[in-house]
Amino acid sequence: IKAYWAEPSAENGDKLRQFLTLDATKWQFTHGTQNPERISPDNYWHVQYLLDRPGNQEVQLELFLDYGTNLAEYPKWQALFRAHQPPALLVWGKNDHIFPADGAHPYKRDLQTLEFHLLDTGHFALEEYGPQIAARMLTFLGQVEH
Repeated sequence: IKAYWAEPSAENGDKLRQFLTLDATKWQFTHGTQNPERISPDNYWHVQYLLDRPGNQEVQLELFLDYGTNLAEYPKWQALFRAHQPPALLVWGKNDHIFPADGAHPYKRDLQTLEFHLLDTGHFALEEYGPQIAARMLTFLGQVEH
C-alpha cells in the first residue's frame, strides 16, 4: 500500500485489488483468531457482496490511497490526546496483521488513564469476543463522568 501512496498509478492500484477478493476478506475475519471455524461465513460473504458492487473496487482503491494521509495527522491527534486526556477504552486484537498490536501501545504514552486490552484474536475482535468487549464497554461507559 505504501507504494500506492508514493505512486498512485493504475499498476500499483491493480496490485491492491488482491485485497478485495473473497479469500482476502475471509482472511481478514479469520486470520489470528483462536477458532477460525467459529467465525460465521455469513459475515465475510456479506462484506464481499458489498465489495463486489459495480464501481466499488475503485472506491476502495481511493480509500486505500486516502489512508496515506492519516500518517501526517498522527502528531496532531497525539497532541490532542496529551492535552485533553479524554477517557479512552482500547480493545485490540493482538494477532491483527492489518493494524498490528505495536500500533496500540503508543496510546498508553499519550493517554494517562487509558483502559488498555489486547485480546488473543485477529482484526475483527468482536467476532470472537463480542460479549466480553460489550461488557468492557458497558463498564467503561458506566465509569465515565457525564
